[in-house]
Amino acid sequence: MPEDFCLNNFRRRLTAAVACAAIGVGFAGAANAKDKPASSIWEQETLTGDWGGARTALKNKGIDITLNYIAETFAVLSGGINRAGSYEGRAEFSIDTDLEKLIGWTGGSTHVTVFNIHSSRNNVAANVGSIADPSNIDALSTTRLFTAWFEQNFNDRFSIRAGQLAADDEFITSETVGGLINGTFGWAGVLAANMTNGGPAYPLATPGVRVKATPTENISVLVAVFAGDPAGKPCGLSAQECNETGTTFSTTGGALWMGEVQYAVNQGKKAIGLPGVYKLGGWYQTAGFADQRYGVNAAGASVLLSDPAIVGPLNHTGNWGVYGVADQMVVRSGARSLNVFLRGGVSPSDRNLISYYIDGGAGIKGLLAGRPDDTLAFGVAYAKISRDAAAADQDALIANGPPQFIRDYEVVFELSYAARLAPWWTLQPDLQYIVHPGGNVADPNNGSVAVANAFVAGLRSTIKF
Repeated sequence: MPEDFCLNNFRRRLTAAVACAAIGVGFAGAANAKDKPASSIWEQETLTGDWGGARTALKNKGIDITLNYIAETFAVLSGGINRAGSYEGRAEFSIDTDLEKLIGWTGGSTHVTVFNIHSSRNNVAANVGSIADPSNIDALSTTRLFTAWFEQNFNDRFSIRAGQLAADDEFITSETVGGLINGTFGWAGVLAANMTNGGPAYPLATPGVRVKATPTENISVLVAVFAGDPAGKPCGLSAQECNETGTTFSTTGGALWMGEVQYAVNQGKKAIGLPGVYKLGGWYQTAGFADQRYGVNAAGASVLLSDPAIVGPLNHTGNWGVYGVADQMVVRSGARSLNVFLRGGVSPSDRNLISYYIDGGAGIKGLLAGRPDDTLAFGVAYAKISRDAAAADQDALIANGPPQFIRDYEVVFELSYAARLAPWWTLQPDLQYIVHPGGNVADPNNGSVAVANAFVAGLRSTIKF
């Protein structure tokens, strides 16, 4: 089926769904609360309800089933590589078990998530050409296992989790930044661009073990080790194609160690002050990492990457980075609140594409009267291309002459509004402006110019079934 037809068909269906929702919400809002039936579709937590009581019965026995679907369409309105529309969709099926309820195993739990991911031929990342993917669900079209783990909890003070793990589930997270769609605001670019094949993060998890200790109600410590390469094997293709179903269960890429200390304040319901979370973390990977400026010749001597005599990479043993996160509520008035966030990280320049990264922004909940569950979020992310990678571009310019662009940085601006139309349905219009997509690189459609700053508009629908 032609791509344009698919996109147009999706837009028609999404428009119709939005119109129906608007009518339904309007009628629901006009009705008196005491006249609403308890089973109103606009009040239940999921679209399909309680399945005639089966859902509650399963949960009481320790089995919790999650069925979600995210559909989104993006259009590159100016700049980028292709001024075109795209569609991404992701169905999620998760099962969580409380083993104490299920079989009497105190403190035990399990989790499994499977994704079905699908998109148009050219996704938004391909149309923009940026390092930071404008969509945090964008991935190879396939059905894949994502995470599958067992966790043992000891008196809520200590826990061990083992299995197929995703580092972005627990590390460098921020609740406020979760209101944004660009992938860099999740698994930050300083990790995604520098770790082997993006590291153990969506859409590729790896085998690992995580230990969490909570010595006080305010302090938590996370330590984890993962397989370093989520591709699992060299296959001459992208990492997602090498591990298409998520069942490679990688043991390659060395060991990736991660640690994070978290300090949370005013988290209880009776807390007088405003809640906040502060984190300091770091990572170290034992694998080899290619130098960003130098390789080796046939004699094993170091030469510039632009030197025709180069025969292979100059590898460094190990790689590392440190980062920090701050997420703080600064204003609260009734149901309305304002949170701000700031995250940053650094990694060595000689073996990494991004040497310095920082993002920050704000989230406002309940901005509009009568819309207490809606959230407006704004974020800015700055990724600095390492001086060694930029120097390699300068070397190539000297050796080969123009056109050759010197990479410097990429900046992402995002404004997003998540409207909760029902407990089970969120509609999210989104605007992004990306400066220097790819860090200032040649446009593949016209190598004499750099990829232009991109203006992207999108609309996401999230439904909980």
